[in-house]
Amino acid sequence: MNKHATPDLAFDIESGHPNRLGADYDGEGTNFALFSDNATAVELCLFDETGKEETHRLEMPAMEGGIWHGYLPGIRPGQAYGYRVHGAFAPEEGHRFNPAKLLLDPYARELRGQLQWDDSLFGYPMGEEDTVKDERDSAAFMPKAVVVDPAFDWEADKALRHRWEDTVIYEAHVRGMTMRHQDVPEADRGTFKGLASKPVINHLKSIGVTAIELLPVHGFLNDQHLADKGLSNYWGYNTLCFFAPHRQYLKSGAMREVKEAIKRFHDAGIEVILDVVYNHTAEGNEKGPTLSFRGIDNASYYLLSPEEPRHSFDTTGTGNTLNMAHPMVLRMVLDSLRYWVEVMHVDGFRFDLASTLGREPHGFEREGAFFGAIRQDPVLSTVKLIAEPWDIGDGGYQVGGFPWPFREWNDKARDDLRAFWRRDPGMLPEVSQRLLGSPIQFSHSRRPATSSVNFLAAHDGFTLWDTVSYNEKHNDANGEGGADGHDHNLSHNLGAEGPTEEEGILNARLRRVKGMLATLFLSQGVPMILAGDEFGQTQGGNNNVYCQDNEIAWLDWDAAKPELMRAVADLIAFRKADGGLSRPRFATGPDAPHLATPIATWHHPAGREMDSADWEDQGLGLFAMRMQLPEARDMLVVFNTGDDGAFALPDGNWTRKIDTSRDVIACNEPAEGEVPAGWQSVQVFVAG
Repeated sequence: MNKHATPDLAFDIESGHPNRLGADYDGEGTNFALFSDNATAVELCLFDETGKEETHRLEMPAMEGGIWHGYLPGIRPGQAYGYRVHGAFAPEEGHRFNPAKLLLDPYARELRGQLQWDDSLFGYPMGEEDTVKDERDSAAFMPKAVVVDPAFDWEADKALRHRWEDTVIYEAHVRGMTMRHQDVPEADRGTFKGLASKPVINHLKSIGVTAIELLPVHGFLNDQHLADKGLSNYWGYNTLCFFAPHRQYLKSGAMREVKEAIKRFHDAGIEVILDVVYNHTAEGNEKGPTLSFRGIDNASYYLLSPEEPRHSFDTTGTGNTLNMAHPMVLRMVLDSLRYWVEVMHVDGFRFDLASTLGREPHGFEREGAFFGAIRQDPVLSTVKLIAEPWDIGDGGYQVGGFPWPFREWNDKARDDLRAFWRRDPGMLPEVSQRLLGSPIQFSHSRRPATSSVNFLAAHDGFTLWDTVSYNEKHNDANGEGGADGHDHNLSHNLGAEGPTEEEGILNARLRRVKGMLATLFLSQGVPMILAGDEFGQTQGGNNNVYCQDNEIAWLDWDAAKPELMRAVADLIAFRKADGGLSRPRFATGPDAPHLATPIATWHHPAGREMDSADWEDQGLGLFAMRMQLPEARDMLVVFNTGDDGAFALPDGNWTRKIDTSRDVIACNEPAEGEVPAGWQSVQVFVAG
């Protein structure tokens, strides 16, 4: 087994530690530790600087509790390595050990090289049953883990800890953000260095963003079926390593670039939130490749079918599901989260398909092991935690079902606000809920009014501009005959499918988008915008750009609409003014139980408060929300999704602050009596 071992390199038996998983450099050498409960032996393989030639193969000298470990003196940062794990190849029992396959350390902090698709990466001969063992060596086609130096001068950098009430989230893609940005040096585009460049940070600050939420940055793979079609996994929801940043996003390949970028964002007052994928891995189902977890200990790391352990148990639609019920798998996820907070200084996480993380033997459990572990953790419980509250399994849709301190993406807000502005009939009751932070979903279990993360568009679906430009999806470039992507877009092209030169249609689209954005930023909860929505980004009607690492998905900065950017900046500035619009308590009616509780009332355009008949009026598209915020001025927001109308203001001294029907929406002018309400617009008045 040790044919590559040499006398000049040997483990220091007395210095090894099982509690330091991964490759831990201490200044004199490196401790290696890997968990595999069912292995019979583990070999550490060291590679040269290129990561191509295997120079040493050493059997791990010690094991306890399923953790194989050993300390190698003299092994320094930059050393490339991988593992070969021995054990039973018994797929019917869930075991797929195969030492011919080089395996990536689940705790790898940095990667060297790219995966090259080859049949040897699979544990069985391609074209045959997965119960047949393949003996070909896969090392030449695998990326390698790299020992890193954790030292970095943060210069007293601290977590920003912005209050949820003050938070405005900007969902962005590391690569897509800068690939077409003319003010970012070409060599830096598509990397963390470009993302944290001065032009990008200045833009985010100019519109008022407080947090940037990045699509997956953990090391991920391009699916073979996409590579075969000349496409790629652009979004990155195909994680292979939960600690190492994706190699393509690093200009030099060194993970310190991520630290440097985060420090720059923090210096600008902007938090960094990572979209993380702990529900599955890139290895797919039992017919997928053997790259890491499957070869290390398939039966421990993955959920397997109870009846037939040969098969993966899939609640994610990706072929496999991480076995979060296993304490060492749960530890790996928690270790990864803490690593990104404590070592990399990120400020929070958005959990992809978070319902999967809460799956217990009897289904989703909001008090399950994962959520309990997070809530009691002294590090993780203090950062921003956001759930995507669904997966594809039975009972997977859980909007409103997550425990504090989690916040949740609220697709009900997205759908209802889109339908409201599309002028669908009878939307007033639903929209009133969204304006108040969706209390039906979230006002329970002592959860705050900031529990709902409201959005109009996200990476998955139409951009906001495409929502007003296309009636149908146009996904032909994805190579699936237009069959991919959902059809529930709640969109309306306002008279022409796609681009047009007709001024009336363009004006209508701009008016509607500004009205939609105003509704988002004037709602209780936490607003999130998709990168590019602040200036009218289009994807040509493609609502599923997961495989489009090209100009379809990259932000087109040259086509930005200045009027829209100015409107977003004004809306965010208004949201933050006078103590802030967002509050931690849900609004109630006039009989508020607490002095700090906002009071909301609803007003008909005739000047009276709305009654039950008004709420049932299917055609009413002009109404107002009056919000009395504690220690702030009284505010009246008039929404008009229809044609020109008039609205009678309540008695009092009112000043118009926002009018989205104008080129410059911010204003400061007295208003009284009956005021005009322009078509497809939002106006905000404050009292006093």
